[in-house]
Amino acid sequence: MSNFKLKSSSSIVKRFKVTRTGKLLRHKACRNHLLQKKSSKHKQKLRKVVTVKYVDFSSLMLNIL
Repeated sequence: MSNFKLKSSSSIVKRFKVTRTGKLLRHKACRNHLLQKKSSKHKQKLRKVVTVKYVDFSSLMLNIL
C-alpha cells in the first residue's frame, strides 16, 4: 500500500466549507439568473448558507479529505 493522499476534488472544495464541528456548509441554488420573476422574499431566503443533509454528507466528505 502506498503512502500518498489522493487529491481533493477542487470543484467540491470551492463549493463547500467544513466547520470546526465537522459539518459542511453550502450556498443555496437558483440565485444567479432569472431573478426578476422571483420575489424579494424568495431571493432573501436564497442568500442563506445552510448545512448539508446527512444523506449527502458521506459522499462529499470522501472528495474533500
